[in-house]
Amino acid sequence: MAQPQPENRRQPGPLHEADEEKRGIGRSLRDIILGGQDGLVNVLGVVLGVAAATQQLRIIMAAALAATFSESIAMAGVAYTSSLAERDYYLAQLAKELQEVEDLPDVETEEVRQIFRDKGIHGELLDDVVKQITSDKKVWVDVMMRDELHLAPVSEKGVAWRALIVGFSALVGSLIPLVPFLLVPLFGMSITLATILSLPLCGAVLFGVGAYKALTLVGDWRISGLQMLVIGMVSAAAGYGIGRLLNVGAA
Repeated sequence: MAQPQPENRRQPGPLHEADEEKRGIGRSLRDIILGGQDGLVNVLGVVLGVAAATQQLRIIMAAALAATFSESIAMAGVAYTSSLAERDYYLAQLAKELQEVEDLPDVETEEVRQIFRDKGIHGELLDDVVKQITSDKKVWVDVMMRDELHLAPVSEKGVAWRALIVGFSALVGSLIPLVPFLLVPLFGMSITLATILSLPLCGAVLFGVGAYKALTLVGDWRISGLQMLVIGMVSAAAGYGIGRLLNVGAA
């Protein structure tokens, strides 16, 4: 007689994925907006400023492209170094918590108790939870990092990925103000018309990104879009003003 086969039971997985493996839309969208908005606003300011000082397309494009690539590289570098700083801070705090668990177990146990007491767990259940957590030092330290310090690990892959996203977004955003100027030799447009067209184009992109952010995450899409639009246009106006001053000086 065939023996009954043991039932295949699916082993329970973790309650949630490790934070370093998540690429949530919130963080990615934030990085895309950071790079794209910065690139667009800075290059738009450069374009308007230089176009106000000269009508030579070659000079305008040279200045804009120089700003485009320098801005993209700079933004990627800033994102990389800031993510490294987050990672180093996490590792420093992790080492500190590991040491405190070794040297001050009673104090750290009471901190675990307080964390779960604040979550609404009391009595015998609280004692069982604390005992279970403190029986495994890895779990113990993980709880302290997440629930006491509110820190999540940052992987090397995550550091590089964030730098790539921010840098590429800055590059794409920087090219948007240049689109009307690329049409100048194709359609015989004037520099003045290209400059005028770049404003509503960039304004529409800024408003659209702000609205999309609110629709994807939280907030009123109209207010978010308007905020992004105003910030971009104020920065562009500053660039235009500097260009006008340079033009006066050149005269």
